[in-house]
Amino acid sequence: MKFEAIAVENIPLIQKGDDLPLIICENMELQDRDIVIIASTVVAKAEGETFRLKDLIPGEKALEIAAKNGQDPRFVQAVLDRSRELLVEVPFMLAITHAGHTCVNAGVDNSNIEGDFLLNTPGDPDASAARLGERLEKLSGKKLSVIVTDTNGRAFKIGQTGVAIGIYRIKPIKRWIGEKDLFGKVLEITEEAVADELAGAANLLMGEGAGGTPVIIIRGLDYYCEVDACIKETYRPEEMDIIKKGLRYLQNK
Repeated sequence: MKFEAIAVENIPLIQKGDDLPLIICENMELQDRDIVIIASTVVAKAEGETFRLKDLIPGEKALEIAAKNGQDPRFVQAVLDRSRELLVEVPFMLAITHAGHTCVNAGVDNSNIEGDFLLNTPGDPDASAARLGERLEKLSGKKLSVIVTDTNGRAFKIGQTGVAIGIYRIKPIKRWIGEKDLFGKVLEITEEAVADELAGAANLLMGEGAGGTPVIIIRGLDYYCEVDACIKETYRPEEMDIIKKGLRYLQNK
Protein backbone atom coordinates (compact mmCIF):
# COMPACT_ATOMS: atom_id res chain seq x y z
CA MET A 1 0.00 0.00 0.00
CA LYS A 2 1.17 3.52 -0.73
CA PHE A 3 -0.05 7.04 -1.35
CA GLU A 4 1.48 10.23 -2.72
CA ALA A 5 1.46 13.74 -1.28
CA ILE A 6 2.06 16.20 -4.13
CA ALA A 7 2.63 19.93 -3.68
CA VAL A 8 0.84 22.12 -6.21
CA GLU A 9 3.54 24.57 -7.27
CA ASN A 10 3.34 28.09 -8.70
CA ILE A 11 0.38 29.17 -6.57
CA PRO A 12 0.59 33.00 -6.56
CA LEU A 13 -0.17 35.24 -3.60
CA ILE A 14 -3.94 34.96 -3.35
CA GLN A 15 -6.10 38.07 -3.31
CA LYS A 16 -9.78 38.64 -2.58
CA GLY A 17 -11.94 37.30 -5.40
CA ASP A 18 -9.28 35.04 -6.93
CA ASP A 19 -10.60 31.84 -8.51
CA LEU A 20 -8.60 29.43 -6.36
CA PRO A 21 -9.96 26.25 -8.00
CA LEU A 22 -9.01 27.58 -11.46
CA ILE A 23 -5.50 28.40 -10.22
CA ILE A 24 -5.17 24.87 -8.82
CA CYS A 25 -6.39 23.23 -12.04
CA GLU A 26 -4.02 25.36 -14.14
CA ASN A 27 -1.09 24.03 -12.11
CA MET A 28 -2.10 20.41 -11.48
CA GLU A 29 -3.87 17.75 -13.53
CA LEU A 30 -6.30 16.27 -11.02
CA GLN A 31 -7.29 12.61 -11.04
CA ASP A 32 -10.46 10.85 -9.92
CA ARG A 33 -10.73 10.60 -6.12
CA ASP A 34 -7.79 12.88 -5.41
CA ILE A 35 -7.98 14.59 -2.03
CA VAL A 36 -7.28 18.31 -2.45
CA ILE A 37 -5.95 19.80 0.78
CA ILE A 38 -5.99 23.59 0.98
CA ALA A 39 -4.62 25.85 3.72
CA SER A 40 -7.30 28.01 5.30
CA THR A 41 -5.08 31.08 4.83
CA VAL A 42 -5.51 31.13 1.06
CA VAL A 43 -9.20 30.22 1.33
CA ALA A 44 -9.75 33.14 3.70
CA LYS A 45 -7.78 35.52 1.49
CA ALA A 46 -9.83 34.58 -1.57
CA GLU A 47 -13.00 35.12 0.46
CA GLY A 48 -11.79 38.52 1.70
CA GLU A 49 -11.55 37.52 5.35
CA THR A 50 -9.03 40.21 6.26
CA PHE A 51 -9.16 43.19 8.60
CA ARG A 52 -6.98 45.84 10.32
CA LEU A 53 -6.55 46.34 14.05
CA LYS A 54 -6.68 50.10 13.58
CA ASP A 55 -10.31 49.76 12.51
CA LEU A 56 -11.36 48.11 15.79
CA ILE A 57 -12.48 49.77 19.01
CA PRO A 58 -12.02 47.51 22.06
CA GLY A 59 -14.91 47.10 24.45
CA GLU A 60 -14.87 46.76 28.22
CA LYS A 61 -14.38 42.99 28.14
CA ALA A 62 -11.48 43.28 25.70
CA LEU A 63 -9.79 45.91 27.86
CA GLU A 64 -10.22 43.69 30.94
CA ILE A 65 -8.69 40.63 29.26
CA ALA A 66 -5.86 42.65 27.67
CA ALA A 67 -4.89 44.03 31.07
CA LYS A 68 -4.44 40.45 32.29
CA ASN A 69 -2.71 38.81 29.33
CA GLY A 70 -0.70 41.74 27.98
CA GLN A 71 -2.13 41.66 24.46
CA ASP A 72 -3.30 44.57 22.34
CA PRO A 73 -6.92 45.30 23.39
CA ARG A 74 -7.90 45.61 19.73
CA PHE A 75 -6.55 42.12 19.03
CA VAL A 76 -8.49 40.81 22.01
CA GLN A 77 -11.62 42.44 20.61
CA ALA A 78 -11.00 40.77 17.25
CA VAL A 79 -10.84 37.40 18.98
CA LEU A 80 -14.00 38.10 21.00
CA ASP A 81 -15.87 39.12 17.85
CA ARG A 82 -15.03 35.77 16.26
CA SER A 83 -15.71 33.60 19.31
CA ARG A 84 -18.74 31.78 20.56
CA GLU A 85 -16.98 31.28 23.91
CA LEU A 86 -13.59 31.89 25.50
CA LEU A 87 -12.43 28.82 27.43
CA VAL A 88 -9.11 30.41 28.49
CA GLU A 89 -8.26 34.12 28.77
CA VAL A 90 -4.77 34.03 30.35
CA PRO A 91 -1.92 33.56 29.40
CA PHE A 92 -3.48 33.13 25.94
CA MET A 93 -6.99 33.03 24.55
CA LEU A 94 -8.46 29.63 23.72
CA ALA A 95 -11.72 30.13 21.88
CA ILE A 96 -14.59 28.20 20.37
CA THR A 97 -15.29 29.89 17.04
CA HIS A 98 -18.79 30.51 15.74
CA ALA A 99 -18.24 27.54 13.42
CA GLY A 100 -17.52 25.32 16.45
CA HIS A 101 -13.75 24.86 16.06
CA THR A 102 -11.67 25.22 19.26
CA CYS A 103 -8.32 26.96 18.78
CA VAL A 104 -6.02 29.68 20.07
CA ASN A 105 -7.10 33.26 19.25
CA ALA A 106 -10.19 31.99 17.37
CA GLY A 107 -7.86 31.40 14.42
CA VAL A 108 -7.02 35.10 13.98
CA ASP A 109 -3.59 35.19 12.33
CA ASN A 110 -1.02 37.83 11.40
CA SER A 111 1.40 35.53 9.57
CA ASN A 112 1.59 35.10 5.78
CA ILE A 113 -0.51 38.20 5.24
CA GLU A 114 0.62 41.49 3.67
CA GLY A 115 0.98 44.85 5.39
CA ASP A 116 -0.87 45.55 8.62
CA PHE A 117 -3.72 43.17 7.80
CA LEU A 118 -4.82 40.25 9.95
CA LEU A 119 -6.59 37.17 8.70
CA ASN A 120 -9.65 35.28 9.89
CA THR A 121 -10.32 31.62 9.29
CA PRO A 122 -13.22 31.07 6.85
CA GLY A 123 -16.51 31.82 8.59
CA ASP A 124 -18.06 28.49 7.55
CA PRO A 125 -15.20 26.15 6.57
CA ASP A 126 -17.50 23.30 5.48
CA ALA A 127 -19.33 25.66 3.12
CA SER A 128 -15.98 26.94 1.82
CA ALA A 129 -14.79 23.37 1.21
CA ALA A 130 -18.02 22.57 -0.63
CA ARG A 131 -17.75 25.63 -2.89
CA LEU A 132 -14.14 24.79 -3.70
CA GLY A 133 -14.93 21.12 -4.27
CA GLU A 134 -17.88 21.74 -6.55
CA ARG A 135 -15.88 24.22 -8.63
CA LEU A 136 -12.86 21.89 -8.80
CA GLU A 137 -15.07 18.99 -9.93
CA LYS A 138 -16.69 21.14 -12.60
CA LEU A 139 -13.34 22.34 -13.96
CA SER A 140 -11.60 18.96 -13.85
CA GLY A 141 -14.48 16.59 -14.57
CA LYS A 142 -13.25 14.40 -11.70
CA LYS A 143 -14.74 13.18 -8.42
CA LEU A 144 -12.75 14.91 -5.68
CA SER A 145 -12.59 15.31 -1.94
CA VAL A 146 -11.49 18.59 -0.30
CA ILE A 147 -10.07 19.34 3.14
CA VAL A 148 -9.54 22.90 4.38
CA THR A 149 -6.82 22.93 7.04
CA ASP A 150 -5.48 25.11 9.82
CA THR A 151 -2.40 24.74 12.01
CA ASN A 152 -3.20 24.08 15.66
CA GLY A 153 -1.27 23.31 18.81
CA ARG A 154 -2.02 20.31 21.02
CA ALA A 155 -3.05 20.35 24.66
CA PHE A 156 -0.46 17.92 25.99
CA LYS A 157 2.43 18.19 23.51
CA ILE A 158 4.79 20.82 22.16
CA GLY A 159 4.45 21.81 18.52
CA GLN A 160 1.74 22.45 15.95
CA THR A 161 0.21 20.20 13.35
CA GLY A 162 -2.25 20.51 10.51
CA VAL A 163 -5.89 19.81 11.34
CA ALA A 164 -9.05 19.70 9.24
CA ILE A 165 -11.52 22.53 9.81
CA GLY A 166 -13.71 22.04 6.73
CA ILE A 167 -14.43 19.07 4.46
CA TYR A 168 -16.19 18.07 1.23
CA ARG A 169 -16.95 14.54 -0.02
CA ILE A 170 -14.93 12.80 2.70
CA LYS A 171 -16.00 11.27 6.00
CA PRO A 172 -13.73 12.76 8.67
CA ILE A 173 -13.88 9.75 11.02
CA LYS A 174 -13.26 6.10 10.14
CA ARG A 175 -15.04 3.93 12.67
CA TRP A 176 -13.38 0.59 13.38
CA ILE A 177 -15.96 -0.33 16.00
CA GLY A 178 -17.09 -3.92 15.44
CA GLU A 179 -13.97 -4.84 13.46
CA LYS A 180 -11.51 -7.38 14.87
CA ASP A 181 -7.88 -6.82 15.81
CA LEU A 182 -4.94 -9.14 15.03
CA PHE A 183 -6.02 -11.51 17.77
CA GLY A 184 -9.72 -11.62 16.97
CA LYS A 185 -10.82 -9.20 19.68
CA VAL A 186 -13.73 -6.97 18.69
CA LEU A 187 -12.83 -3.27 18.68
CA GLU A 188 -15.25 -1.27 20.82
CA ILE A 189 -14.08 2.36 20.79
CA THR A 190 -11.54 2.86 17.98
CA GLU A 191 -12.38 5.85 15.78
CA GLU A 192 -9.67 7.10 13.43
CA ALA A 193 -9.44 10.83 12.73
CA VAL A 194 -8.83 10.41 8.98
CA ALA A 195 -9.32 14.06 7.95
CA ASP A 196 -6.92 15.29 10.64
CA GLU A 197 -4.34 12.63 9.71
CA LEU A 198 -4.46 13.74 6.08
CA ALA A 199 -4.19 17.39 7.12
CA GLY A 200 -1.14 16.55 9.22
CA ALA A 201 0.48 14.67 6.35
CA ALA A 202 -0.14 17.59 3.99
CA ASN A 203 1.32 20.03 6.51
CA LEU A 204 4.71 18.34 6.12
CA LEU A 205 4.83 19.72 2.57
CA MET A 206 2.91 22.94 3.18
CA GLY A 207 5.45 24.39 5.59
CA GLU A 208 4.93 27.44 7.80
CA GLY A 209 7.39 30.06 6.54
CA ALA A 210 8.03 32.13 3.44
CA GLY A 211 8.38 29.07 1.24
CA GLY A 212 5.01 27.66 2.20
CA THR A 213 2.91 25.74 -0.31
CA PRO A 214 -0.83 26.12 0.41
CA VAL A 215 -2.25 23.30 -1.75
CA ILE A 216 -1.37 19.61 -1.51
CA ILE A 217 -2.86 16.68 -3.42
CA ILE A 218 -3.15 13.32 -1.66
CA ARG A 219 -3.32 10.58 -4.29
CA GLY A 220 -3.74 6.85 -3.83
CA LEU A 221 -6.08 6.87 -0.83
CA ASP A 222 -9.76 6.51 -1.67
CA TYR A 223 -11.88 8.23 0.97
CA TYR A 224 -14.33 9.78 -1.49
CA CYS A 225 -17.97 9.62 -0.38
CA GLU A 226 -21.16 10.71 -2.13
CA VAL A 227 -23.04 11.55 1.07
CA ASP A 228 -22.84 14.87 2.84
CA ALA A 229 -20.14 15.07 5.50
CA CYS A 230 -19.50 17.68 8.17
CA ILE A 231 -16.43 18.53 10.24
CA LYS A 232 -18.69 18.74 13.29
CA GLU A 233 -18.66 14.93 13.26
CA THR A 234 -15.17 15.23 14.75
CA TYR A 235 -16.22 17.43 17.68
CA ARG A 236 -16.71 15.60 20.95
CA PRO A 237 -20.30 15.97 22.24
CA GLU A 238 -20.57 18.59 24.98
CA GLU A 239 -21.76 16.09 27.58
CA MET A 240 -18.65 13.95 26.96
CA ASP A 241 -16.05 16.74 26.76
CA ILE A 242 -14.49 16.70 30.21
CA ILE A 243 -11.65 19.03 29.15
CA LYS A 244 -14.05 21.83 28.25
CA LYS A 245 -15.99 21.20 31.46
CA GLY A 246 -12.75 21.53 33.44
CA LEU A 247 -11.74 24.73 31.67
CA ARG A 248 -15.16 26.27 32.25
CA TYR A 249 -14.95 25.34 35.92
CA LEU A 250 -11.56 27.08 36.25
CA GLN A 251 -12.77 30.09 34.27
CA ASN A 252 -15.75 30.61 36.58
CA LYS A 253 -13.97 29.78 39.82
